[in-house]
Amino acid sequence: MRENQAYAYTRKQVRCTYVKPKNINKGMQKNIVVTGGSRGIGRALVERFVRAGYPVVTCARSAQDLATLTAAVQQAYPTATLHTLPADLSNHADAVRFGEFVQALPGGVEVLVHNTGSFVPGRLQDEPTDGQQLRQMLAANLLSAYDVTQALLPGMIAQRHGHIFTICSTASLMAYPNGGSYGIAKHALYGFTKNLREELKEHNVRVTAVLPGATYTDSWVGAGLPPERFIKPEDIAEAVFATYQLSEQAVVEELLIRPQLGDI
Repeated sequence: MRENQAYAYTRKQVRCTYVKPKNINKGMQKNIVVTGGSRGIGRALVERFVRAGYPVVTCARSAQDLATLTAAVQQAYPTATLHTLPADLSNHADAVRFGEFVQALPGGVEVLVHNTGSFVPGRLQDEPTDGQQLRQMLAANLLSAYDVTQALLPGMIAQRHGHIFTICSTASLMAYPNGGSYGIAKHALYGFTKNLREELKEHNVRVTAVLPGATYTDSWVGAGLPPERFIKPEDIAEAVFATYQLSEQAVVEELLIRPQLGDI
């Protein structure tokens, strides 16, 4: 099976889109959009929806990481459809550009998963007094989701269908030592999600807050703890996929998932 690849070059970034041949399409499928899909939970989500046969759109800051993801998907699922765009969604212009990229694709948006985020531990009292760290955490963990939602939500409302997931955290529910500005940003993302849920009920768009505890991703590399102490990213992906599969008259408003032995 041959795959078609298209590359568009700009001064700063490379856009890489992997598209399956047209003769494999059996009707128009709506897209699954996963932000921050090259590693960890995001990659597990991309692979889960691709494995189920859905066309997936994702982004990440690293073009190389996206190329690695594309190659892995092509090898494992030769008939899959995966669109990728290098973008730093903490930057408003990149978030707008990613929204335009998604809107230009055929099929509309079926699922939007806000997975982009950043974790910097530390106490508020030790952070720079100019507020730089808080602004950085808000841009990566909250404003990225806000900007992409603003771009794609009108289409989801117009089609009266869809499901939005935000990858929050147990830090969205309670404060942790050394949580600092990260905890503030995750609390804000949770509030954003709850507001979306209330606003979108009448438009038949479902909204779910995903609240995972410690998950074995790059954030925990070097922590000195065994992998079995953590949630697997694949477990988060399976929970999201199962939640999406419910009938349209049901919604899981919150998915709270912790390691079996509790928080770390």
